[in-house]
This record gives sequence, structure tokens and C-alpha cells, in this order.
Amino acid sequence: MSGLIGHTTYGLVALREAKARGLAVASMIERHLPSFLCGAYIGSDIQCMPEAVCVDTGRDVGFGTVPLEKSPITGGAVKPWSFTHEGRSYRPKELHELFYGRAHLVFGWAKPDVGLRVPWDHLAEYCALAVRDDLRSERGLAYALGWMVHMVGDSLIKSVQPGIRMHLLDGVYTPRNRIVQDQFSFHVIGRELRVDWEKNFREMAATPVEPIQPHYMRVAEARGELARVFDEGWKLELLPLLEAVLAENRRWLPHHTKDVLKVVKLTDGKASEDAVRISGGLRHEEMLGIAEAAGMRSTLMTIADECVALYERVIDLVPEWKALPKVQVEPWSRLGVR
Repeated sequence: MSGLIGHTTYGLVALREAKARGLAVASMIERHLPSFLCGAYIGSDIQCMPEAVCVDTGRDVGFGTVPLEKSPITGGAVKPWSFTHEGRSYRPKELHELFYGRAHLVFGWAKPDVGLRVPWDHLAEYCALAVRDDLRSERGLAYALGWMVHMVGDSLIKSVQPGIRMHLLDGVYTPRNRIVQDQFSFHVIGRELRVDWEKNFREMAATPVEPIQPHYMRVAEARGELARVFDEGWKLELLPLLEAVLAENRRWLPHHTKDVLKVVKLTDGKASEDAVRISGGLRHEEMLGIAEAAGMRSTLMTIADECVALYERVIDLVPEWKALPKVQVEPWSRLGVR
């Protein structure tokens, strides 16, 4: 599944499950839904930036770290795109190696920093400490709850953690089956949950950078309970670069959403040429049938359950949240999965 549609879907189903369990934090998420969904995507995926430049038009194209052989605008040549900060140029891969693991915590670290990895069984503790250091900003906390969704969803769908048994086409997480998952989530789950994808994407891109992100990435001044317990790996010197990268994420997100929507949308009921090509020649109806048969609904509910399980563990570790009363349960269909 693409990062954009995948993690937005994970966030939306996790929110519904949190409401169904009566978690008080669900109302906070709803009050700041754009920031929550933004956190569920670029709260971790800092590579949301161009990959190349179209030689014919001079326009930025692509998605950072994903190789691009020709321009999606003209079909002509492309040249590498670089991010310039304080007189130095960085390729997306360099930025990925600097920051990706710091946002994903349990995986994705470059070799020099792999010792900073947070074990899965300490993830709730890490998240709770970061939350307690920034309790004053409700919007920032909603963003952080989205970030937690991203870590759980990525860990499961990429088999970093066990739990997903779906075998779709050629595995769980491959280029061919990601487009199939996108089609199913966008057209089937989106319709059932009445998701306004374009509105969500537009509002996500308009959200501000939250100060809690450099803090939970340990790219800030070491402070608070998080720094006391997890005292290694803090790099204040990288903060200006990270802040510039996070701003670039928001600049590029509207362009990336257009690219994703172009691929996933239907024309006269048919999948786009790109979707058919990436899937290996499957028609739209075939993609939906394959995803349904492979248990995509169960996969999404597994991710939602694990996200909310993490929320419950974090709540138990945050006294200010543990004291909040549970709200009236709002039952839902759980995507038709028992």
C-alpha cells in the first residue's frame, strides 16, 4: 500500500476502533483530525519530497528515494533532485538515512545509529514519555497519536513484527500488491467509511510542523522525561536541517497527493494505466476481488487493534490520560470482520 493511502487508512480505522473502545483520546483525535492524519503519514515518512527534476520543464517530480527513469510530465529525461540547506545539498536518500529510523524507532536505522533502536516491548514507554513532555499542546498530541499509528502499521505490514498473515499476489508488501491494497482501501473501504480523500489530503498538507516531532525523533535539545530515560542519540545540531525537511514535506505533500490520486482514481470505471501496469495487468474488479479474498479487511483490523492496544498501554503510563474517564462506546461494523 502506498504510504499516503495506507497510513491514512490505518489512522481512520484506528480512530474508529478507539471510539468503539471508549478511549477518551479519541475525542482529541477528532478535534484535530488533519494533524492526526498528517502525523500518521509524514510524522514518520520524512522522505515525502521530490526525487528528480523534469529536464524539459524544470519541475520537481517523483517521490524521494523511489527511482525515476523518465519524467511523468513529458516522458523525457530527468535529473537528480537535491535539497539545499545552509549551502549544502542533500539527496533524499541522505536525508532518509539521517532521519528515517529516528521517526520509526523500531526499524529503519542506518548502520551507525542502529544501537538507538527502541525494542518493540519498550515502544509504549517511549511514546508515553514523549507525550508527558508535551501535554500542553492538544493538537501536537493528536499528531503524536498519528505517529504511533504509523509505527505500528509499518511494523506489521512490513513484517518487522508478526501479526499479518495476508498473502496478496506475491507477498504482503510488494510493488504489485501495494497498488491492489490502494485500490481496495481507496474505493471499497473509503466508500464504506465515507472518506473524503481529497479533503483529508488537502487538510493534512495545511497542518503546521509540531514541536513534538523533533522531540520524539531526538533531534532537539535533550529535555524532559524522554531524555532522562532514553539519554543517548540526541542531536541538537541536526534540528535546523530537520525543521527545513519537515517544511519541505508539507510543500511537497499536495503534489504527491495529486500523483497518488492520478494513479488510484478510475476513468469510466476502469483503473488507470499506471495501476494496471504496476499490478501486472489486473483490471480494477480483479484487484478488488483479490484483496477481498486475501483478507485485506482482516489485515486492516489487525493493524487497528494493534494501534489501539498501543494507545491503551500508553494511557496506562500517562497519569494525566489514565485519569480521563472512558466515554460512551460507539459500536461500528469493524469492516465486517468479526
